[in-house]
Formats: sequence, structure tokens, C-alpha cells
Amino acid sequence: MLARVFEEAGLATVGLSIVRQQAVNSKAPRFLHVEFPLGRPLGRPGDAAFQSDVIRRALALLERTDVPVIEDHPTVIEDEADEAATCTLPPRHDPDLHPAVDEARGLLPAYRRHVESVGGRTALGRVVDADRIGEAVGAFVELADGASLADVGWDADQVRAAGQDVRAFYEEAAMALSDHVPGARQIESWFYTATETGPVIASAAAALREAGEDRNTWYYILPGNHGR
Repeated sequence: MLARVFEEAGLATVGLSIVRQQAVNSKAPRFLHVEFPLGRPLGRPGDAAFQSDVIRRALALLERTDVPVIEDHPTVIEDEADEAATCTLPPRHDPDLHPAVDEARGLLPAYRRHVESVGGRTALGRVVDADRIGEAVGAFVELADGASLADVGWDADQVRAAGQDVRAFYEEAAMALSDHVPGARQIESWFYTATETGPVIASAAAALREAGEDRNTWYYILPGNHGR
């Protein structure tokens, strides 16, 4: 691993470990092991004091010469991924639209509030922007109903990217709708279990699989624990 390259050049290194056995197997000189949810190696979002404590404990290991060493952070943070975040969805606006399309359009104000609050940063934009999110959701509705990729005008790369766009849109809108910072992956659980669009994405992936599309076309549209 890269730490060995730096160590051989005379530079002390330290890493953060979330999966302890991987840290053991790598035999890197210094690790601070943290029992935190995957994707959150510094712990609680928005808690600068806690995150600073994690960094200080990690940097303190640079003085250790009795390597390899793995030290455990004293705090354990449970992953609450199976408990969906609480985010109130907007009421139906246009009963003539598919519920998922109407829902996505109704979330535009929340999405825009969140993007403004973070200085314009967004993960949306691989295939569609916010103004066309309803079109993307509509395309997944068609795919779930048996349409082909050619029917909706996408190729294999675009359908995967569109799935990521839709999920990013919902997750960022949810941040504006939630009255607290949700636990890791709780918004993901909310998207696939509490919205109209999440099940549509899962059904579209299943339909593409059943239609004989290449595995790489449908496999990465959604996480493995949500409907594959």
C-alpha cells in the first residue's frame, strides 16, 4: 500500500481503519481503528469537536515506533442504515402524472434549498440537471414497464449514470427536508422504502435484468441491498 512507499522514504504515516481485519491484513505501520458507519471515518457529521478528536488521536500515533500498531477509538457509533430517515414528502400536485414523476417535481424546491445552503455543490448532473429530473424518473417508469434502453434514448452507461442522478437528487432534497443530520445510509433507506421513485428504480433494474441486458447495465443502478 501507499503508506509503505512513504515510510521507505522516511515519512511516518498513519491511517484510519473502519474494517479492522483489513487493517490487520495490510500490516501498515499505524492505524487508528474507528467503529463508525462506512463512509464516515471521522464520525458524526457536523460535529467538529468530535471529528477533531479523531484526527488528533490518529496524528498522535505518528510518534509510535513499535509498529505495526492499531489503536481503537473509544467511541462506537452504530450504523442505522436499516432505519429510514424521516423526511416529509410533498403532497401530490398533478394527478395526471405518474406518482414518481409528480413526487420528483415536487421535491425541486427542497433540492434547491439544500444546494444553496452548501454553496452550489451537488452530485447531480451526470445525465440530467434538476430541471429535467422528472424526465429521468419518467424514463425509469418506462423501463420498469418493459421499455428498452433504445426506447428511452439511453445506452448502458447513461442508464447507470441516470440512476445515480436520481438518487443524488433525492438524497440532497432529503437533507433539506430532515430536521437533523441522518445517520449513514438512512437517506438511502428512505429513498428505496418511503418514496415513489425508489421502488421504480429497483423495478427498472429488475426489468432490464429479465430482458437479458448485460449485467453491467443493470447491476450498478442501485445498491445490492435494495432489490437486486
